[in-house]
Amino acid sequence: MKKVLVPVMEWLPAMAIVVTILVGWEIFVRVWNIADWLLPAPSAIGYTLYDSWGLLAGHTLVTLEEVVLGFGLALVSGMLLASAITLSKTIEKALYPFVIASQTVPIIVIAPMLLVWIGYGLTPKIIVVALISFFPIVVNTVDGMRSVDSDMQKMMRTMGGNRWSIFLKVQLPVSMPYLFSGLRVAIAVSVIGAVIGEWVGSSEGLGYLMIRSKPQFQTERVFAAIAILSVMGIALFALIGLLERLLIPWWHREREGRPRIS
Repeated sequence: MKKVLVPVMEWLPAMAIVVTILVGWEIFVRVWNIADWLLPAPSAIGYTLYDSWGLLAGHTLVTLEEVVLGFGLALVSGMLLASAITLSKTIEKALYPFVIASQTVPIIVIAPMLLVWIGYGLTPKIIVVALISFFPIVVNTVDGMRSVDSDMQKMMRTMGGNRWSIFLKVQLPVSMPYLFSGLRVAIAVSVIGAVIGEWVGSSEGLGYLMIRSKPQFQTERVFAAIAILSVMGIALFALIGLLERLLIPWWHREREGRPRIS
């Protein structure tokens, strides 16, 4: 029972802040009599979530599919490229500058070009999500693989280990905490990438619903979509944390054992 209560107690300050903001927001809108099309009250947004749930749920599933597929593509390609960069200096010198340079081009500029090259449909949105999620996965994983102590690598070589066995048995396991740090960032920005892709060109998804609702002054629906996107991002972030606990429990135990500043 105590183990269950401790995580709940840790989230109480954040929950209190959220409740305070919502209550203050509601009072502000009611006291100043602000129109719903300008700034809807939280109660109006909640009613829209209830009243239009069928519509919102359909668009939510589309956006979630784009996020999951794009994130999966970024994870696989990012891990492969990070491994290649770590194993080969030639690949590092040839490709790493392009990985960094890819982040200097705004994704909002790339998204319309993908529509021109590929056309409408699911594929451009998946690519946009992958592009925006790709960078933190590659950089964090490379840093993790390079963080292995040189003495440990020398010891592996004296015991007959080759470059491949050192990579699999030492560098890859050591890089896991770094990888999950990158995954947390990537999963958060992947939701943004999906919305950007839908803004540029789509006929479904929460981003499309927001663009369609704004000219019709359905501001409550826009805020309802934002609320769903926020919950989606938090849930996916929490899922990455859960996977971290399951896949690298030793790191989680070590981190919990460190003293905290209260």
